Amino acid sequence: MAIVKPFIAGRKFTATAGSGTGTGATFLIDATEFTNDAGAAATAFPASFAYYTLYINAMLQTSDTSSVTTAAITIPGGDVLDPDTPIVVEFIVT
Repeated sequence: MAIVKPFIAGRKFTATAGSGTGTGATFLIDATEFTNDAGAAATAFPASFAYYTLYINAMLQTSDTSSVTTAAITIPGGDVLDPDTPIVVEFIVT
């Protein structure tokens, strides 16, 4: 029997903390504030994915640090970050 590899691909989106809005628990960054792997403005995050990882200032974050929809990522308390802090979200899509 042949081995069939599942299709898995990564999609990365980058922005800075200064792109976010709200304070405390409502701090979020809209998907449209991010650029995608090609350097183009993103229109939305993937609707279907296996998992995602969040990097704040190149540091991998735990799963309780954020939540995501196709329109935005919510990072409670993210408003205290320096506005130039890089934010990278990587989605693993299947």
